[in-house]
Amino acid sequence: MSHVITLEDAVARIPDGASLMIGGFMGVGTPPRLIDELVHQKKSNLTIIANDTARPGNGIGKLVEAGLVAKVITSHIGTNPMTQQKMIAGEIDVELVPQGTLAERIRAAGHGLGAVVTPTGVGTPAQDGQETVTIDGKTFILAKPIKADFALLNAKMADYLGNLVYNLTARNFNPVMALAAETVIAEVQTIVPTGALAPDLIATPHVLVDYLVAKEQSNG
Repeated sequence: MSHVITLEDAVARIPDGASLMIGGFMGVGTPPRLIDELVHQKKSNLTIIANDTARPGNGIGKLVEAGLVAKVITSHIGTNPMTQQKMIAGEIDVELVPQGTLAERIRAAGHGLGAVVTPTGVGTPAQDGQETVTIDGKTFILAKPIKADFALLNAKMADYLGNLVYNLTARNFNPVMALAAETVIAEVQTIVPTGALAPDLIATPHVLVDYLVAKEQSNG
């Protein structure tokens, strides 16, 4: 059963130097309050594993702008000139991974696979430093699993057990990242009673989720 904790407590559990998988695509499906609290608590020397680094002032871009990121493992940084500048200046180590390969490497970690083999990137800079194998006369990159200390997810709804439902494209990377991290923290908009969620809506089962951060209540 997942535990409902405060935003501050959730982020306090993340040490400096942690590796964080952050779900979403261009900020959609990324947990905004967890991101803001990471900045507020000035968590530093972070390794971020994500599809992208969003834009300056948006999503993961806030972590980059605050100087909290030491390394990024991502599929592209083209929408965030600040990430590009910091990479060129040697302030951030950037490992670029083709998008499908990134998802598969994360899935491999979650499913206990030793690696995935892919032809994507063969003969390009994506092959540099990678092991290759030959199958039926064709060369494949042997892409090793990626795991993390924490996965920070954004879900539309959860029950008190921690079963998660995502909204439309917010499913991008969130479910697969829930499989590949030691600790899973989900920021949710709404928590409903256990049993209220239709089983076929649940994309991440509660056994994978350690902590829920509920949306703050507001009046007026």
